[in-house]
Parts: sequence; C-alpha cells; structure tokens
Amino acid sequence: MKHTYPVRVYYEDTDMGGVVYHANYLRYIERARSDWVRKLGNDQNAMREQGIVWVVRRVEADYLAAARFEDELVVETEMVSLSGVRLTMSQLVKRGETEIFRAEVTAVCMNAQGKPVRLPAEIRALM
Repeated sequence: MKHTYPVRVYYEDTDMGGVVYHANYLRYIERARSDWVRKLGNDQNAMREQGIVWVVRRVEADYLAAARFEDELVVETEMVSLSGVRLTMSQLVKRGETEIFRAEVTAVCMNAQGKPVRLPAEIRALM
C-alpha cells in the first residue's frame, strides 16, 4: 500500500541559491511517515502514554534533483519490511514524474528508559 503526502516548498525551505536545503527533505519525509501511521490507525499519543515511542534508527538517502521555491512535491511512502522489532520504509519525493529525493528509513520502538522493545502486536497488525 502506497501512501502519498503533498508538500509545497516555501521560501523558508530554501537555501541562498533558492534550492531546498538538504535537511528539509528529512522533515518532509517525517511528516509523510507521521501522516501514514496516523491514517493506518496508529495513535502515537496513546503509544507514548503507554511508554513506547517510534524512533528512527537509520536513514539512507539519495539526493537526485533540486526542488525549488513554490514547487509542489509529493512524498510516497511504502513499507519495505516489518519484523518484530523494526519497520523499514521506502520514501520517494517527486515533483510530477521527476524523482527529487529517495530514502530508506528504518524505525524501531523504544520504551521510556530508551531501550528497544518489540513492536506492539496491534501495530504489526495494522501494517
């Protein structure tokens, strides 16, 4: 199941050259992941109240083309793999059919003490 999330590039997103600053792509894909898990039915606030939070363990990113002020982008998110302890997603940022940025993101769950924990069964069932 592919999730799509629209993003408009604002002036504040760009560097002195008018190109999206590289770190902002991480913001875009984070927003898309948060929207995706929310739409799946994962209540992150309820998880936090139970002492469990999602954290990014690994990001592998490729910058493919420049995005600029006023561009309308779409972030596509798809699950690559799911295990008892980790979720790996593929995320692609596109302008029309042009691929701008690609990342593979691995997320895990941690408890309040900062220790990794198994993904809750209800979360695995949603995915």
